[in-house]
Amino acid sequence: MFIGYARVSTTDQIAGLDAQLRDLDVAGCTRIFSERVSSMAQRDELANALDFVRDGDTLVVTRLDRLARSTTDLLTIIATVERKAVALRILDFGGQAVDTTSPSGRLIVTMFGAVAQFEREILLVRQREGIAKAKAEGKYRGRVPTARRMTPDVHHLRSAGLKPSAIAMRLKMSRSSVYRILADAAA
Repeated sequence: MFIGYARVSTTDQIAGLDAQLRDLDVAGCTRIFSERVSSMAQRDELANALDFVRDGDTLVVTRLDRLARSTTDLLTIIATVERKAVALRILDFGGQAVDTTSPSGRLIVTMFGAVAQFEREILLVRQREGIAKAKAEGKYRGRVPTARRMTPDVHHLRSAGLKPSAIAMRLKMSRSSVYRILADAAA
């Protein structure tokens, strides 16, 4: 049985998630686990997929970066699926599919995982350098706080009698952000 796993980092990446779900469906996955969560966060659906797979199944992902955040993470996942006698298949691996059912497939997946981690670390170094330069030039202000921009809407809904949970649901923000905005107004 082919079991699919799809992940995007933010809720804004709906098209990316839809594309992964489509590709997993075309690959013949009969059960697909998907989530919208950063790779650095707890990935509950990945844990569910790893718990669900059984001897002889194949865990299928569209790309390596949708599965693992580092080489260590990748090797842990590979060890988990191998311990359960499950194969790992990556659909888009430099234009071809690769799986861990052979020694060469495991080697390729591990090497590319190490290269992907290296690229990510280099990107973060360059990003930090760029931010430091922008700060020194007075051009960097950081990310615009999204919840704070909704302060007038929060106060309007609160004055209309809505409770913080309802406000959070309506404005698609966290309850803690609503409470923080209301606390700031009270202070």
